[in-house]
Amino acid sequence: MSTATPQQFDIVIAGGGMAGSTLAVALLQANPALKLAIIEQQAEQISSTSFDSRSIALAAASVELLAKWGLWAELAGKACAIKHIQVSDRGHFGKTQLSAAEYQQQALGYVLEVEPFGAVLSGKLAQYKQLQRFAPNTISGITTTQQHQHLTLNDGTTLQTRLLVIAEGGLSPSRALAGFTVQERRYQQYAVIANLALAQGHQHTAFERFTEHGPIALLPLNAQRYSLVYTVEEAAVNRIMQLDDAAFVEHIQQAFGYRAGIFTAVGRRACYPLSLRVSGDIVRHRTALLGNSLHNVHPIAGQGFNLALRDIAELVRQLSAAPEDIGGYAMLRAYQQARQQDINTVTTATDALVRIFSNRSRLMALARNGGLLAMTLCDELKRPLAEQAMGLRS
Repeated sequence: MSTATPQQFDIVIAGGGMAGSTLAVALLQANPALKLAIIEQQAEQISSTSFDSRSIALAAASVELLAKWGLWAELAGKACAIKHIQVSDRGHFGKTQLSAAEYQQQALGYVLEVEPFGAVLSGKLAQYKQLQRFAPNTISGITTTQQHQHLTLNDGTTLQTRLLVIAEGGLSPSRALAGFTVQERRYQQYAVIANLALAQGHQHTAFERFTEHGPIALLPLNAQRYSLVYTVEEAAVNRIMQLDDAAFVEHIQQAFGYRAGIFTAVGRRACYPLSLRVSGDIVRHRTALLGNSLHNVHPIAGQGFNLALRDIAELVRQLSAAPEDIGGYAMLRAYQQARQQDINTVTTATDALVRIFSNRSRLMALARNGGLLAMTLCDELKRPLAEQAMGLRS
């Protein structure tokens, strides 16, 4: 470590993307006296790779959290409500539909493009003088003592903190430095993401459609568009990404069908490999994980960022309950105990969905379509799915 006196902080957040920046806002809103630092490998105020053209589905309960942290008022006008969700298996009889009105709700959730979300977070963080950013930078070394984590950054800067929170994403380099191990299952699938223009309105309807090519999710956006998440097999991704725009639109139309209407154009496409990554531990000495650094799940049910927001809410709750014990054993143990069941439930459920709906067995197809049909015929079977969509069930 450097012989220079380290800069002192209450909490250092490794990662300035969606999860890390939202955590910083939530922490400072709850306790403005905290001295915080964000270490971010991107030079920009908010990481451009974290806040690209993607969209996120926010459960109704997640919107309540964002409102509590003073973020939703600026985001509401940029979000599109999900009032209906249709789940179907193309070529088979099974389907079910959820409606917000059935549950006396204005919306089951909302869809928000992450770029405006990043701009709102940047504006909020700029208001706090007790927050310091170290960017572009990364952690190159961690030395642990009883009361602190001592961090060395790649430019030689040294920091001392009572609590290190790692929120760098699924491929977090600091997670390994801090001694965490990760269990990974690769799905041999890629997610192709893009925005699609429609010839008509979407009526605030989201779709999860299982096709022979892979699951296709369509999330309604403002300006008569859908956010597409198309899960494809690893062997097919290069061919699909190399299609020109017109051929890509035609491919999606043929794969999905006309249930959502006619697609007329596509925006910039991106793709990334899909894996399930879960850390063996949630906390270690004076260190906590959250977001994708803790649990990186398949996008099949749109649960990833909603799960991260619940991590943030619980960490803020524990820090607020014991402000004198920042990073202490009791506080971190309480955070771990509070989050373990929710994380286990969501990771197990999303992994099961991938296996069930990626299986081409006729027997499996019959079973899953029977389940979808049963939910259509019995509201009590459908209610857990609706509560999960709204973030009321974890």
